[in-house]
Amino acid sequence: MLAEFDIRILADVDATLNAIAFVLICAGLVAVKRGNIELHKKLMLGAVAVSAVFLACYLTYHLSAPPVEFTGEGWVRTCYFALLISHIVLAAVQVPLILRTVWLGLKDRREQHKKWAKVTTPIWLYVSATGVIVYLMLYH
Repeated sequence: MLAEFDIRILADVDATLNAIAFVLICAGLVAVKRGNIELHKKLMLGAVAVSAVFLACYLTYHLSAPPVEFTGEGWVRTCYFALLISHIVLAAVQVPLILRTVWLGLKDRREQHKKWAKVTTPIWLYVSATGVIVYLMLYH
């Protein structure tokens, strides 16, 4: 007999995917700084794929599981909600930025790609990192 799937595991999956995206983005930055454009392209497309899987898991989880309330108090609660709000706002902003930046890169429009990447990359890194931090604060 198969055990029933516990949807709550997707919160763990989401945090893991955010961490993987963060590492791939950092590795992609190192590759491009070293002039390895092909490796950069592979790593960044990997980060996009991981982020897309994250989004699918995130939506599945939040549409299926009951909400989890943050129970911290005092300054930790203030920090949590400040982090959460900035994370949510920038997560929404990053999607079109990532799509545009990737499109420019795939079209080999390097100068425009670089300009967009200078805005997109720090936001994407922040969202990936704060996603893990919010998860840790909420579930652990």
